[in-house]
Amino acid sequence: MAILSAEDLLAGSSLNHTLDIPPDLLPGDRGGPGRVVLKPLTVKDLQLIVKAARDDTGLTAALMIQQALVEPQLAAGQVGALPAGLARYLVDEINRISGLSATSDELTEYVQAPLARACFVLAREFGWTPEQVSGLTIGQILLYLQMARPGAA
Repeated sequence: MAILSAEDLLAGSSLNHTLDIPPDLLPGDRGGPGRVVLKPLTVKDLQLIVKAARDDTGLTAALMIQQALVEPQLAAGQVGALPAGLARYLVDEINRISGLSATSDELTEYVQAPLARACFVLAREFGWTPEQVSGLTIGQILLYLQMARPGAA
C-alpha cells in the first residue's frame, strides 16, 4: 500500500457531486428530476458553520446548504425560503458526500475540541499543516485518524 501525499488526501474535498432532486420535492410540474451540484464540506466549513449558527439547528442546516451548493448558488434568504422537505434532502446528501452522518448536536460536538485534537494528531503523524488538515472532509479525517492508530496497516 502506497503512502498518500497531502495532495492525495485533499483531492476529495475539491470534488463536485451532481445530485438529482426527486420531482416530488420540487414545486410545480417539471416532468422529471432537477439537478444541483454540491461539494463536500471541509473541517474549516464546519467550524465556521457551527460558530455562526451557535445552537440554532435551522441556521446550521441553511448554512450547510449555502456552503455546499455550487450550482445554483443561493443567498441566505433564498436558502431560508426552500421547502422544508427539499432542504432536508439536501442536508442529508451534503452529510453523505462529506462523510457525515451526525445530528446537528453531534456535529457541534465533533467540530469543537475533538477536531482540534484530530488536527494535532494528523499534523504529528503525517506532517501536515493546519491549513492542509482544515481542507479535509470529516470522512477523510476519520479515515486518516484510523490509519494513524497503532497497528493499522
